[in-house]
Amino acid sequence: MDWKEAFLQSRLWLFLLMFLIFSVFIVSLSTGVLPISLKEIFATILGNGTPQQELVLYQLRLPRMIIAMLIGAGLALSGAILQGLSRNSLADPGILGINAGAGLAVVCCIFIFGQSKSSILSSTFFLPVFAFVGALLIALLIYSFSWKNGIDPGRLLLMGLGFNALCGALLIIFQLKMDPKDFQAATIWLTGSIWGAQWPYVWALLPWISILIPISFLKARSMNLLQFSEAVPHVLGLKVESERRFLLILSAALAGACVAVGGGIAFIGLLAPHLARRLCGANYFSLLPLSALIGALLLLVADMIGKNLLAPADIPVGIVISVIGAPYLIYMLLTRKGTGLKS
Repeated sequence: MDWKEAFLQSRLWLFLLMFLIFSVFIVSLSTGVLPISLKEIFATILGNGTPQQELVLYQLRLPRMIIAMLIGAGLALSGAILQGLSRNSLADPGILGINAGAGLAVVCCIFIFGQSKSSILSSTFFLPVFAFVGALLIALLIYSFSWKNGIDPGRLLLMGLGFNALCGALLIIFQLKMDPKDFQAATIWLTGSIWGAQWPYVWALLPWISILIPISFLKARSMNLLQFSEAVPHVLGLKVESERRFLLILSAALAGACVAVGGGIAFIGLLAPHLARRLCGANYFSLLPLSALIGALLLLVADMIGKNLLAPADIPVGIVISVIGAPYLIYMLLTRKGTGLKS
């Protein structure tokens, strides 16, 4: 396949994914405990809906669906960056411990400040900051301990697994010391639940995603160069280690902001880039946008399944994604001879 054919094929997949996201968005908007027809949706948008329909659409369904798409895109890009850095298709912010670091920071925030609204530090807009600090700290620790005359991708992955286990243990310790109300809130949040998402959470997450996603796309050339042996990027003028550090921080920022709002949603960072690579190959100019769209679509579908499958009960979206992602991970391990990236 030449580059023109690959370019056209990737654009075709982009348009198809956008159409699927739009279609699922409309279906999800109309389904739930209170079904709303397409005609009623358009009437409500035009200002002719009932107060109940306006409440359901604008205050309950729309914010959580927007958050699902933002989190899906952010976690997918974080995973794509980590897979490129480690040159390993099993790399994922959840597996490497970055999600756990962000989660640990947020749980510490809940433990110290509780759910009181009297402290600005416990407000919705500060949670992504705490999560980013936690994710960044773990990412830098992983990077530092992985350093030995440069960064070895395999060593990076193993260090991530170790820090993931450490953060998981610390999370349990802090949860056990919480009062019952905060413990319940932290437990629900850690399962990857976006059922309580409201507009303040959208406004808290949107600036992070709006800034970090374009930056990620601009790093496509560097990601492509990092897939070659060490000598090639150096010859082409790329400062390899500084670029790796920046990309690791970028991945941590994406994962931290998403975890702060959506909790411990696993496998999106693993599934979306892997599926995108099957569609367009290993060219990051196409891989990054496709990963973001696939991540948004996966989490939007998972949210629709979670709110309808056992209605009126709401299944946390993180559990739905795990049910989908765990078998796929097993399939990857059984069908691949290695874990290196393949187009």
